[in-house]
Amino acid sequence: MSKDDKDKVQIIDKDLDLSNAGRGVWLVKVPKYIAQKWEKAPSNMDVGKLRISKTPGQKAQVSLSLTPAVLALDPDEKIPTEHVLDVSQVTKQTLGVFSHMAPEAAANIGKENSTAPGATPDNEKLYMEGRIVQKLECRPIADTCYMKLKLDSIRKASEPQRRVQPIDKIVQNFKPVKDHAHNIEYRERKKAEGKKARDDKNSVMDMLFHAFEKHQYYNIKDLVKITNQPISYLKEILKDVCDYNMKNPHKNMWELKKEYRHYKTEEKKDEEHKSGSSDSE
Repeated sequence: MSKDDKDKVQIIDKDLDLSNAGRGVWLVKVPKYIAQKWEKAPSNMDVGKLRISKTPGQKAQVSLSLTPAVLALDPDEKIPTEHVLDVSQVTKQTLGVFSHMAPEAAANIGKENSTAPGATPDNEKLYMEGRIVQKLECRPIADTCYMKLKLDSIRKASEPQRRVQPIDKIVQNFKPVKDHAHNIEYRERKKAEGKKARDDKNSVMDMLFHAFEKHQYYNIKDLVKITNQPISYLKEILKDVCDYNMKNPHKNMWELKKEYRHYKTEEKKDEEHKSGSSDSE
């Protein structure tokens, strides 16, 4: 978010209910398959049983057992039922749990972690439900059911996302083009060039001399258009009457040889200028 966008954000002051700020709560991380089951469960269903075993001088042992009602939500999917919760203390940071709901919903259901339908940020009320005192990570017991579940997940992850499938009918949406326009144009141009008849050499030279009377330099494409001759045959004639420039500023251009030029070169102009100045003296 840019600085201008931050300046445009409207800050709304709201009251925070801190009546439960002193209550200690647990932050529990559960496997994905348990979370999916609990999301499908109705609000009035018991989803699991938590057991805490305390032994003097040792850490408390916490275990979780899923109820048969949760497992019956999807009988075809077999998941582990017994889990162990690894407990760790929260010491170096302060974490809290907050909830928000509309005032009319709070009056009906009390201070629960839910949001009433139709609630908007303007009329919501904020609550602090408690401070996290322990973190727990739910870990399944490595029994046969869990190992089968992991094997299935590995197989699904290794399956390729794309597969080659044969089709028994033509797909109109992605029907390939039989021939592209530029390929057709290229073949027609080559075909037309192949049909060009070789004119007499003297006639081609006359066309070249007439063209070079207009311009001093030409590239091969322009000369092909002017003479309408095959490019290989034209190059043979050009080598006899023209020079090919290999340096700038007229690189890759053809120019008549000196003995065929009808225009005055710069050297001749200088010589005539010098002779004219000496005669005047």
